[in-house]
Amino acid sequence: MNYTSVMEFTLLGIPNTEGLENMLFVLFLAFYLFTLLGNLLIFLTILVSSNLHTPMYFFLGNLSVFDVFFPSVSSPKMMLYLMGQSRTISYQGCACQLFFYHFLGGTECFLYTAMAYDRFVAICHPLRYTVIMNHRVCTGLTLGTWLGGCLHGSILTFLVFKLPFCGPNEVDNFFCDIPVVLPLACADTSLAQTVSFTNVDVVTLTCFFLILTSYGRIVISILKISTSEGRRRAFSTCSAHLISIFLFYGPVMLIYLRPTSSSCLDSVIQVLNNIVTPSLNPLVYTLRNKDVKLALRRVFTQVVHISGM
Repeated sequence: MNYTSVMEFTLLGIPNTEGLENMLFVLFLAFYLFTLLGNLLIFLTILVSSNLHTPMYFFLGNLSVFDVFFPSVSSPKMMLYLMGQSRTISYQGCACQLFFYHFLGGTECFLYTAMAYDRFVAICHPLRYTVIMNHRVCTGLTLGTWLGGCLHGSILTFLVFKLPFCGPNEVDNFFCDIPVVLPLACADTSLAQTVSFTNVDVVTLTCFFLILTSYGRIVISILKISTSEGRRRAFSTCSAHLISIFLFYGPVMLIYLRPTSSSCLDSVIQVLNNIVTPSLNPLVYTLRNKDVKLALRRVFTQVVHISGM
């Protein structure tokens, strides 16, 4: 029967956290505010610093934008029910959460791949870097990441919410995602489950393989550099990106590539992926990047000077 009687879902939240709501609210609010302020600061610094108007920082600015939006998909609603507000979310709101989570997650996945290609060209073809990574190419790659992420999120949302939902309506997580929404459908979900998880796996593994290929070529080129100082400088331009890739792909693979799932473990991993990881990227790129630190210092100096006037 192709109908949906469920008008809203109830988010059960993070398992085994009864009595810890106030502490978790303060902790998650701190992470969320730090994520917003840190990534906005990096984006604005790149925007106003002419010496950072290069392809690498163009992609980093895009990453900062995504890291502002990505935790905003689930964090506000989660913090509201930690404050004692309603745990219910409308049918449309649940569908929007699932769409934007996979839209932004897919976009970020494609963006990391584009950033790996940028580092490959910079290190393996330094003399042709400005020709290959021109403004048109960077803009095209960025638009491709947005469109690819939108297509990815649209396919997954259609596969899940074309199914009828007639009860129960309790989502065993703190936001709506495929593994916890699909079991609530009152129809055969085998096709939707197979296609959706295949879609996620193909996107994730394809991007990860392309990144590994780029860095394999990068490592070979770095090892050919004759001086240790040259090798160190070449590797330092990639280290922040490698750390971000590990922080992003680790939770994704643990959630979607495991043969069996655990609601408690999945919730912990999702908290790391949705809240903690986006807050770490500003630290990773500022602490390990001399150009960003110098640009931030100039911006702060100008702000202080203007305030003093």
